[in-house]
Amino acid sequence: MNYIILAFLFILSGFFMKYSDDLYDVNHNLTFSTFFGIFCAIASVVATVYNSDAAYVFISILIGTFIVLKVDGIHHILTMIIFLAVLLAVGIPNLNLVILLICILAVISDEIGHELIPNRTEDKFLNLFFEYRFVMKIVIFLLAFCGVFDFWIFVCFILFEMSYMGAGIVFERFN
Repeated sequence: MNYIILAFLFILSGFFMKYSDDLYDVNHNLTFSTFFGIFCAIASVVATVYNSDAAYVFISILIGTFIVLKVDGIHHILTMIIFLAVLLAVGIPNLNLVILLICILAVISDEIGHELIPNRTEDKFLNLFFEYRFVMKIVIFLLAFCGVFDFWIFVCFILFEMSYMGAGIVFERFN
């Protein structure tokens, strides 16, 4: 798949993921949070099906957030069901379970650190590190640096993160 298209899918996924979350968590708007969640699922599953490196990213996000109980609303459940249904219908990419486990553990570390670290320490570095979930960024960078992932996946993931943060800014501005 063309990396420009893949980057666009990562951007859409990150934006819709955050916007859906904020609509549900802040506004308690089930209708629109589900609507944007479905767009997130579609962008994520298209990237997953067409690029095995992207599959590691999106499947690990799904599994990792599920394990730490971040799939906590009906909008998340519907998004997850759509993602899994399309993935199962089209076919799950052939993935190395060790690499997938590394990515899942990175997501779990980020999510747990994001919730716990600000309450446990006033260390500015640790707080910023986990506020912006750097474990997964570092893991994807290292996997790309070692040749396991194409380096463009790291770039796409950074775009995903930037659009995720941008959606938070957009939400705050227009909410």
